[in-house]
Amino acid sequence: MAETDRRLWNTYLCSFAEKAKRFPCLAWRTTWKVGREDPRRAIHSFKVGLALTLVSLLYLMEPLFKGIGENAIWAVMTVVVVMEFTVGATLSKGLNRGFGTVLAGLLAFLIEYVADIPGRVFRATIIGTAVFLIGVVSAFVRFIPYIKKNYDYGVVIFLLTFNLITVSSYRIDEVWNMAKDRISTIAIGCGLCLLMCLVVFPNWSGEVLHTSTISKLEGLAKCIQDCVVEYFSESEKRVTEDDEPSEDDLIYNGYKAVLESKASDEALALQAGWEPRFSRNCHRMPWRQYVKVGATLRHFSYTVVALHECLQTEIQTPRSIRALYKDSCIRLAQEVSRVLMELASSIRNKRHFSLEILSNGLQEALQDLNNVLKSHSQVFLLSKSDTTNKITPTHRNHGGDSIISASSFENYSGEQLREGQKKVLRPSMSKNAIFSLQFSETLPFAAFASILLEIVAKLDNVIYEVEELGRLAHFREFKDDTEFDVISERPLINVSQDPLSSSVAE
Repeated sequence: MAETDRRLWNTYLCSFAEKAKRFPCLAWRTTWKVGREDPRRAIHSFKVGLALTLVSLLYLMEPLFKGIGENAIWAVMTVVVVMEFTVGATLSKGLNRGFGTVLAGLLAFLIEYVADIPGRVFRATIIGTAVFLIGVVSAFVRFIPYIKKNYDYGVVIFLLTFNLITVSSYRIDEVWNMAKDRISTIAIGCGLCLLMCLVVFPNWSGEVLHTSTISKLEGLAKCIQDCVVEYFSESEKRVTEDDEPSEDDLIYNGYKAVLESKASDEALALQAGWEPRFSRNCHRMPWRQYVKVGATLRHFSYTVVALHECLQTEIQTPRSIRALYKDSCIRLAQEVSRVLMELASSIRNKRHFSLEILSNGLQEALQDLNNVLKSHSQVFLLSKSDTTNKITPTHRNHGGDSIISASSFENYSGEQLREGQKKVLRPSMSKNAIFSLQFSETLPFAAFASILLEIVAKLDNVIYEVEELGRLAHFREFKDDTEFDVISERPLINVSQDPLSSSVAE
C-alpha cells in the first residue's frame, strides 16, 4: 500500500513539474495570441494602469490627501469598477454609479431630517423602517425588464450608498461631511474614467458592433464557398464520430462566430445607446436593427451548419455522380457568397445596394442548377420497369434460369411454396439490399442540393434586414457607373419551386 502511494505521489510530482516547466511558454503564447487578435486590448490595459496611477495620487500626494482624506480610496474603487473596454460600457456604469450615488445621498438626508424631528427616541425606528422599505422597493424594481437591462447597476449602487449613509448616520454626527467626500471622490473616479475612455484611443461600442456585423457576413460568405468547394474536391476527408471540429477549421470557425454572437450583439447595442455619437446629418444609428441583422444571420447560419455536416456523413455520393453537378453548385455558392459580400460592403460603406443586380446572378445560377438536375434526373429515380425487375424474386432450375412472378405462387401447393421460398428468399433479400444501397448513395447529394437551395431561400431574409438597416440609418443611395437608381420594390428570389423536386417529378 505504501509503495502504491509512493508511486502515485511520484507520478503526481512528475506531472506537476512538467506542467510548471511548460507554463512560461504557454502563458507567453496565450498572451501573444490574445494581443495579436485585437491590439486594442493591450492599449486598454495600459489605459487602466494609467488611470489607476493617476487616481492613486489622491492617496500618495500629501496635499491631495489632506484635502480629501481617507475617502480617496473610493475614487480608486470607482476606477476599478467603472473602467471598461468601450466608451458605451464605461458611460453606462459611470452614469449609473453617479446618479445612483446622488439619489441615494439626497434620499438619505431626507430620512435623516425626518428622523431628527421627533427626537432620538424614535430615530432608530424611522431609520430601520426606511431601510426596510427602500430595500424592498429597490429589490423589486430590479425585476422590471427595462430597469434590469439599463439601470440594474445604478439601482445596486443606490441601495448600497443609501444604507451606508443612513445606517452610519445613527452613530456618526458629521455624516454630511462623510457623504460629501464620498460623492466627490466617486465623481473624480468617474470623471477620470470617462476622460481616459473618450480622449485616449476611444473604443466605441457602436463601431465594434458595426465591424462585427460586417465580419459575420464576410465569414459566412467564405464559409459557404469553401464548404461547397470542399464537397466537390478530389481529396477524401473522413471524420469519425469521436472527432470534434478543430480550431483550425475555417468553415467551423466561420459559422461558430455567428452562432455565439447573440449576447455580445445585445450588450454592444445597449452600450452603444449611451454613446454620444451620431451619424451624418445628426441621425441616430439604429443599433437595435444591428441586433435584428445578427439574429437573422444566426438563423441563416443554422443552414450553413447543416451544409457543413454533409461533408462528414458516413454515406457519400460517388464522385462520378457529384461531378455532374459540380459546376452548377459551385456557381450557385459563389453567387450566394457574392451577395453576402455585397451586403457587407453596403454596411461598411454605409450605402444602399442594388437588389436587381443581386438577384439577377442568383436567378441565373438557380436556373442553371435546375437545368442540370432535370437533365440528370435518372440518377435519383429508376424507372418502374427497372424497379420491378430488380425486386422480382428469381427461381433457378437445374435446366436453366427462369423468372417466377409473385402471382405464380398461387398455383403452388403448400409444400412446393415452402420449398420455393427457401430458394427464392435469400437471393431476393440480397438483391433488394444491393438496390437500396445503390439508391441510398444518391441521397446524400440530394440532401446537399436541398440545403444549398434552402440557403438561397433564407438569403432573402438577410437581404431584407440589411435593406431595413440602410433605410433606418439613412445610407447613401446606390449609384454605379451607369447611374443606376435604387429600386423601391424588392424582387424576391423564386425558390418556392425546388429544382430538385421538379426534376424528380419529371
